[in-house]
Amino acid sequence: MSRFLERVASGDVLISDGATGTYLQENGLEPGGCPEEFNLKRPDVVRGMAAAYFEAGSDIVETNSFGGSRYMLAKYGHGDRVEELNRLAGQLAREAAPVDGFVLGSMGPTGEILEEKGGTADSEEMYEVFCEQATGLAAGGVDAVCVETMSDVTGEMTLAIRAVKAATGLPVVATLCYDRGPRGLFTMMGDTPESTALALAEAGADVVGSNCGIAIGDMIEVIAAMRGVTDLPILTHVNAGIPSIVSGEIVYPDEPEFMAEQMRKVIEAGANIVGGCCGTGPAHVRAFSLLLRDGAS
Repeated sequence: MSRFLERVASGDVLISDGATGTYLQENGLEPGGCPEEFNLKRPDVVRGMAAAYFEAGSDIVETNSFGGSRYMLAKYGHGDRVEELNRLAGQLAREAAPVDGFVLGSMGPTGEILEEKGGTADSEEMYEVFCEQATGLAAGGVDAVCVETMSDVTGEMTLAIRAVKAATGLPVVATLCYDRGPRGLFTMMGDTPESTALALAEAGADVVGSNCGIAIGDMIEVIAAMRGVTDLPILTHVNAGIPSIVSGEIVYPDEPEFMAEQMRKVIEAGANIVGGCCGTGPAHVRAFSLLLRDGAS
């Protein structure tokens, strides 16, 4: 068993980091810019981001590689730099990590839809795209890979999990996004938290969960539903509420102290690893650490 999975299996509740995009936007990333380009051109900011989260109390920090697939990087003219940019993402986070800190390689959606799901992407090509990105992250020294913000559990997500396992042998954390509709919480493809938890386990994920898209109250319901059907560890990265536009700026309503109090309920629902997604930052992680560290487990 890997050191990461051993730590997760210890029974302690672990604290992950907050948002990457929010932090980079506050530190020079222009609207529409390529976040992964910062790994090369602004390594001080990327390394500083990881350091800030670890210093705030994170046990785990993700890499700046969410859009690091060939499909996504090609949109910025960097389709031939996948290995380099992902390797740098891993190295920069690793350089900031304490001895007992963990680095998860972030892999987000490709932005493509598979042919069998009504799109144009070839499944074999997408599999190779995920292998390529995972190989770069592994070269950068990540402890595991987090395939996140996915909606297609039986297509894109399953390809990504299998690709990471085949290309690197690293543990895989797999998280999906849900929206609340008239009939409850579902992915964009119409899958429930219960059905996706089972599908993720079948695909080979070592840790399952949910991130982004919904407020923390809904996330509690998602985590409880997943825990009802799986014994696998569960990770969740939660937005700082549902954003609104105020004076032309995107504003997330949930303050660090409110989210930390609600995180107690997320843990009670069954989460083993908790962190923030869009709108959260080091202040949120610090609040999670101060209020949850002593009795969360």
